[in-house]
Amino acid sequence: MNDSWSKSSYSPNSGNCVECRWNAEAAEARDTKNREAGHLSFGPSEWVAVLAAEK
Repeated sequence: MNDSWSKSSYSPNSGNCVECRWNAEAAEARDTKNREAGHLSFGPSEWVAVLAAEK
């Protein structure tokens, strides 16, 4: 797993954004404001669906 979390350059400076990290098996997302709450994991097809829904 890529241990480096990243957030979009489109995210506002207020911190209201999601951070992501990924590899060949999964994409993970977490709330930037509440990192200690854990993260969600998505398989490749699920991640594509998440991204499509956000467009």
